Formats: sequence, C-alpha cells, structure tokens
Amino acid sequence: MRRRSLLISGGALAAPLAAPPRARADAPAVDVLLVLAVDVSRSIDEDEARLQREGYRAAVTDPRVIEAITGGMIGAVGLAYVEWAGVDYQRAVIPWTRIAGRADALAWAGVLERAPRVALSWTSLSGAIEFSRRQLAEAPFEATRRVIDVSGDGINNSGPPAEEARDRAVAEGITINGLPILNDRPTFGRPLPLPLDQYFEQAVIGGPGAFLLAAADFEAFGGAVRRKLVREIAGLDGPARG
Repeated sequence: MRRRSLLISGGALAAPLAAPPRARADAPAVDVLLVLAVDVSRSIDEDEARLQREGYRAAVTDPRVIEAITGGMIGAVGLAYVEWAGVDYQRAVIPWTRIAGRADALAWAGVLERAPRVALSWTSLSGAIEFSRRQLAEAPFEATRRVIDVSGDGINNSGPPAEEARDRAVAEGITINGLPILNDRPTFGRPLPLPLDQYFEQAVIGGPGAFLLAAADFEAFGGAVRRKLVREIAGLDGPARG
C-alpha cells in the first residue's frame, strides 16, 4: 500500500457545554491537557505495536513538537498516555506528566520505551473515550483546552456505541480527535461497514476544532502522529503541517 495520510475536519455537533471541572487553586498551568488513547487490541501485532510506540516516542521528542509546546502562552502541556482494548480494559501507562521542553519529552519517551505492553481482545472506542474523560477530570494541571487523541485500526465492537461516549465528552467541552490506521487487514479480515476514516469521522471525533488524520498503515503512523500533535498542541485551525 502506498504510504499517505488523510486529514478530515469535522465531527458531531456539540451538545450544550458543561462547565469543566475546577482544578486546585495551586494546580500548575499548561496550555492543553492531552490524552493519547492508543489501541492495543489483538488486531495489532507485535511489529505494529512497536511501530505505534516508536511513533509516539519520536513524535513527542520531535523538534517541531517541542517548538509547538514551548511556543504556547504557558509553554507546557499535560500529557497522559492510555492504552485500551475491550470495554473492560483501559490503563494509564504513563500518568499525567508536565512537558515543558526537550528534557521532559526525552524522559517521557524513556518511560514509554520501558513500559510493558499487553494485547487483549475486542475494540471499545466508547470505553477508551470514557476512561480518557475520567483521566481529564482527575488531571493535576489547569488548562483551558482538553483534548482526547484516539488512535486505532478498527471500529467499536465492545461496550456501548462510540457515539454515546463521544457526545458525553463533547458536552463537557472536550475535543476528541482521531487517528485511524488504515492497514490492510482491519478486524481480522472481516469487512467494515464503511471505510475506517469515515467511521471515525461519523462516530468518534467531535468538539471544538475536532479533526482526524488517517495513517495509511503502521509504517506511516509516526509521521501522522507528529503532524497531529503539532496541530493539537498549537491549537491550529488550519491543516496540519508536515
């Protein structure tokens, strides 16, 4: 498959916004709270899982991402790394970490490199979104923007519909962006009801400025993550930069 990436903006209409949870008065400030919610279902093999993690490690430490972080009004972001599979499995692999420069990013990447990995059955995008909402509610940092970045290679097949979880998050003022991975064998060869990027657009993304950026395969994943992070951290309204 030819490597490519696809950017789509849009998402569901937001419900009336609820007030975001109030952080502690002494909570450190960041420009954005960002949950990276990463699919570890069994449709992703060991090589693909390695490419995923390497993609996130390379992206967070990329000079263009560091520039976006340090160029914000505060010059820091709050980052949480979550892995998920079926509705009964989500875990915070790296809890909330304040990234304010290259040293912080390198330390974060080292933690991810050493973290053990598991793979479980089923794909619950709704479970991933609900768990990420809880992570945002418990964040130890204060921010005006809250974003869930969901990556995966399949549709919701476990737990409630993804649309229900998305709509609850959007009603709280959270933005959900998507990074569907358009590999050659999603859902173990079973046909999808519609192309995965269209499914993410209709059922997953939503909220202020929501967008998706699809990776053609796992080898193209790292570049897509980097472009996506630059846009999310900088709060860009235009297309993601290469």
